[in-house]
Amino acid sequence: MKSRVSSREWLLQTLFVGPALLVFVIIVALPFVLGLYYSLTDWNGVSNQVLWIGLGNYRELMGDEGFWDSFGFTVRFTIVAVVLTNLVGFVLALILTRYLKLRNLLRTIFFLPNVIGGLLLGFIWQFIFVKGFAALGNWTGLSFFELPWLGDATTSFWAVVIVSVWTGSGYLMIIYIASLMNVPADLHEAASIDGASSWQRLRNITIPMIMPAVTICLFLALSWSFKTFDVILSLTRGGPYNSTQSVALNIYTEAFQNNRLGLGTAKAIVFFIVVALITIIQVWLTKRQEVEA
Repeated sequence: MKSRVSSREWLLQTLFVGPALLVFVIIVALPFVLGLYYSLTDWNGVSNQVLWIGLGNYRELMGDEGFWDSFGFTVRFTIVAVVLTNLVGFVLALILTRYLKLRNLLRTIFFLPNVIGGLLLGFIWQFIFVKGFAALGNWTGLSFFELPWLGDATTSFWAVVIVSVWTGSGYLMIIYIASLMNVPADLHEAASIDGASSWQRLRNITIPMIMPAVTICLFLALSWSFKTFDVILSLTRGGPYNSTQSVALNIYTEAFQNNRLGLGTAKAIVFFIVVALITIIQVWLTKRQEVEA
């Protein structure tokens, strides 16, 4: 009888978990294993001949200045984008959890960029930076609008940051709103009666209570920023002079334009390991804050 029950449970588990596990193996696990294999070869992605070279690709990428330059840009961009995206998303959430007649409409407007694809967003903002800002500069005479937004390394960096923050802050805003609405109002009322200021209530009550949301939002912003590709491809194409080339764009160029899939895959493996370590450390640190709160 016991064996029949266990067999039935095993069958049910296989029935419900099996399809998802099969999809995971085909879409995630198998390509990852093949990627590890191809990173040890000199395959160009087209021919039938796959030459085994061992760790040759990894030795070559260690001296690849273009890869490390793109890595430096990605790290700088990630730090700035993660901080600003979370800050803007949190401030929007604080504003839109207050009683405002148009708060539902405003929430929809701020979330709307996430509905638009990244490539399309890049082309839209390319038009804004090149044509729209130039027209505003001629009309207002403000030097801010007359900057070479996509023609200079510094301004191009901030152009990519602006588009990234504009796109991602609305999504994080929704997460922060959901978390803020779960903060007990009694705590704020008691602190207010005790004479706590708005800043003290925010720092000592609100932020500790929403640390689970902070963990999620930081994780999402880190993964988005490190993997940024489509917006940069359509907005700057990595220019000028590869100054805004992200690691993802560098890997794409190496694998599919230079036809060096083996080297491109090796770069992807190294990038995966670095991003995985950083996100694990981030989640561990913020989870500790949740416990302390």
